[in-house]
Amino acid sequence: MEGGGDKSRRVPDAGSPIELSAEISEASLEGERKTVTALFADIKGSMDLIEGLDPEEARAIVDPALKLMIEVVQRYGGYVAQSTGDGIFALFGAPVAHEDHPQRALYAALRMQEELRRYSDQLRAKGWAPLSIRVGVNTGEVVVRTITTGIGHTEYVPIGHSTSLASRLQALGAPGSITVSDTVCRLVEGYFMFKALGLARIKGVSEPVNVYEVTGLGPLRTRLQRAAGRGFTRFVSREAELKQMQHALELARNGHGQMVAAVGEPGVGKSRLFHEFKAAFQTGNLLLEAYSVFHGKTSAYLPVTELLREYFRIVPEDDARQRREKVAGKIVILDRNLEDTLPYLYALLGIAEGDASLAQMDAQILRRRTYDAIKRVLVRESLNQPLTVIFEDLHWIDTDTQALLEVLCDSIASARVLLLVNYRPEYRHEWGSRSWYTQLRLDPLGPEDADEMLTVLLGAAPELAALKHAIAARTEGNPFFIEEIVQALFEEGVLTGDAQVKLARPFSQSSIPTTVQAMLAARIDRLPKEEKELLQTLAAIGREFSLRLAQQVVGWSEAQLYAALAHLQSAEFIHEQPAPGDVEYTFKHALTRDVAYNSLLVEQRKLLHERIARATESLFADRLDDHLQELAHHYRRSNNRIKAVEYLRRAGEQAVLRGFYEEAMEQLHGGLELLEKLDAGKARDSHELGIRRALMGALVAVRSLISPEIPQNAEQLRELCEGAGDTRLLAEVLLHLFFYHRTATSLDTAAPFARRGLELAEQTSGESEVFCGNFSSGLLAMENGEYLAARQHFERALGISQQTRDLIVANPGVAVGLLNCLGDLAIVCWILGYPDQAQAHAKRLVELLRRSLPTNAYAAGMYRLLTMRCDFLHNYQDARANAQEALGRSTQNGFQWGIMFGTIILAGIMVAEGATDPWLENLATEMRAAEILDQYLADWLAAGAYLNARRVAEGREIADRALAQIAAGGARQYEADLHRL
Repeated sequence: MEGGGDKSRRVPDAGSPIELSAEISEASLEGERKTVTALFADIKGSMDLIEGLDPEEARAIVDPALKLMIEVVQRYGGYVAQSTGDGIFALFGAPVAHEDHPQRALYAALRMQEELRRYSDQLRAKGWAPLSIRVGVNTGEVVVRTITTGIGHTEYVPIGHSTSLASRLQALGAPGSITVSDTVCRLVEGYFMFKALGLARIKGVSEPVNVYEVTGLGPLRTRLQRAAGRGFTRFVSREAELKQMQHALELARNGHGQMVAAVGEPGVGKSRLFHEFKAAFQTGNLLLEAYSVFHGKTSAYLPVTELLREYFRIVPEDDARQRREKVAGKIVILDRNLEDTLPYLYALLGIAEGDASLAQMDAQILRRRTYDAIKRVLVRESLNQPLTVIFEDLHWIDTDTQALLEVLCDSIASARVLLLVNYRPEYRHEWGSRSWYTQLRLDPLGPEDADEMLTVLLGAAPELAALKHAIAARTEGNPFFIEEIVQALFEEGVLTGDAQVKLARPFSQSSIPTTVQAMLAARIDRLPKEEKELLQTLAAIGREFSLRLAQQVVGWSEAQLYAALAHLQSAEFIHEQPAPGDVEYTFKHALTRDVAYNSLLVEQRKLLHERIARATESLFADRLDDHLQELAHHYRRSNNRIKAVEYLRRAGEQAVLRGFYEEAMEQLHGGLELLEKLDAGKARDSHELGIRRALMGALVAVRSLISPEIPQNAEQLRELCEGAGDTRLLAEVLLHLFFYHRTATSLDTAAPFARRGLELAEQTSGESEVFCGNFSSGLLAMENGEYLAARQHFERALGISQQTRDLIVANPGVAVGLLNCLGDLAIVCWILGYPDQAQAHAKRLVELLRRSLPTNAYAAGMYRLLTMRCDFLHNYQDARANAQEALGRSTQNGFQWGIMFGTIILAGIMVAEGATDPWLENLATEMRAAEILDQYLADWLAAGAYLNARRVAEGREIADRALAQIAAGGARQYEADLHRL
């Protein structure tokens, strides 16, 4: 990285200054977020220089310097945001995004220093002191807005920390230097050379920052070269394309010239394909390559002059005389009949000696003869040896190079020339009808190839599987995006290691790498203003959107919207997808949607989200339940907190009913966060009560029964219920608190909640209160071995009406209680010697299990049924199959309690079937799960397993410990079995 820079390379010419006004008129001049590179340049000691001079004399010295600086900025596509009396502030990447904005800024900085050195030489010659400038450059996110000052004067103003940092960096530098941040250095390392200046404390920045000085150009020119420097990943999934290119090469070698175009979106691997082709098949051909650059569209023949310099072996150290000698010598050796091409070649290479005939020639004739000269030289060379000519990135070529390519394409049909070109889909040409033209469409990698690439980058560790899947999904198989996101994850500290990659901290959706963001933002900014704003609005709707909703939100006429969507489709931003009853679209790439959305200001997003939510309510007023997730999403991101809380609650309740518990908790926790911003009062309490009730159902389903979240939520819910006088919901809360303490603490702690629940049932006679109070009291009696009392409570609990039962079954928070109650009643009846009644209750339980139930209720009921089958009927074969089914469903839905109980039932079957010594290790997991739920059950399982293994002493020690705990006041449900053991 460090060094004096490549002195043989010169700062690339960017052609004529860009007329920004035309480009800006195409871009949105309203406020938006952009990642830009800011450049501050200041004339060192300008006040000292002009001291004592007349103001007009001072202006005569300083103004030309400022003019040079402004022209250089504009030449590289920058925007001068501010010009002071002795310096400028410029932006690259705004108003119009460029995917190489850090490179453009540094090219401009280097050229600026060159121009000022030349200007200083002129000042010295006139007897004045020379001028020098200090330049500071930084890359980061800013908010850019237009501000109108005066009559009709508009300024484009960036606001953000990153621009301030660029200004501070400029002040740190020595005269004649270019000082940059660590961010800039990382983005362009290899394209430029740097000298590390170490850590510097900068005003306004809390921590010291690494600072670098630009010392010159580096060896790299293209992204591919940079990738090669990092080390290429394995080349995958392009065998068919290489085979077609090899076939074209053989045809060209035999005198049937061919043109092959690789077409694909940014990052799919067009340049990498050419690199692999050259490495595999190029032997025996003369290879000439021309590269187009981002900022080269305004430079006539820029790729062609590079190609000719390579052909004539011209190096930067050559002076004009040496260059002319190399060109003339090569042409004479090749064919003296080509000597008439020399004036045109000299002119193109900038080494003509004042040829008056060319200066006076009509421009059209001059261009035509220049094209002809290049064509004749290349075709004649192909008679000596087969020729492969490569033009990369045609979407950036200038119009003269484009015209030359058209001439070459029509001239190679009978020549030993293979012309390889690549470009993005938006590039247009007229070659499609030529028989010697072949187009190769490069698509992103498929799932298997993307996984292979990620395995090469990250390794095959199982713990990285989810991360690899997330990266593949987000990048949709684009190789460049995959590499950049992986690199960003290492830089952010999410991934560590080299030989063995490890996940250092949990992965969430990482930010979009600057390189990827710049590439996609540049494409978006090339859209007309209305279409760019439409794309941003569609991005706010989401990855997918319907035509009806888009029209309602945008408010355009149908014809206007259709035309704009058609253009976005042809530009491959969106595509239409089949949908019943409406026309639907989706963003072709999720990252494009993210970049478009992120460019919106926060306040713009909020307004858009509310507009989208209101449009959704209007369009789907008769079936809002089908759109609760979208409404919650949009209102949550708007300023309308009341609506946001309402829809988050409804969406959370719906997700709980459908068994999507993690999704429900995300929605409900979001609702609670927003509630904190609402004024206290009955309306707020009512919302909170509804949210916490739904949250209880999700927590019971997903979290462990001893999770502290359960009593925390229950106690807050209990306070709300008591304040609102809602005894029905209070009964549910007391049941939850009983369940929690029964499992997590002790029966003594749990008992008061059962007794309070029973008191509530007796005071109100409400059916929900009767059910909850008697069910918890029945469980308490059953745990204590009081089976007659337990039976009475269970029967009272189940004496509620069918309507109430249906309501309970539909509520995941208490549905588990109804099925448990039936199962426990069956078990108690069997223990009391009423097998027929036990079987009848079990039958009713089976009938309920056949209904569409929440996963937690299904699993609870199934496990009660299995307990009966195992303990009393010894039907282990059916029990095992049922347990595996319930375990599978619990695992699929993330129902932790069900997973634990499933493993316990299977462990119980193993013990009952006589699991012996080899099984003890396998039982350890199940026993730990049992211990979380029930210490006595765990002890019973462990003692039984040791007995089966004839390890009597160890088994007896466990059984004695459990019996001692029961004698001290523990649950007596397993006492008899422990005595038997």
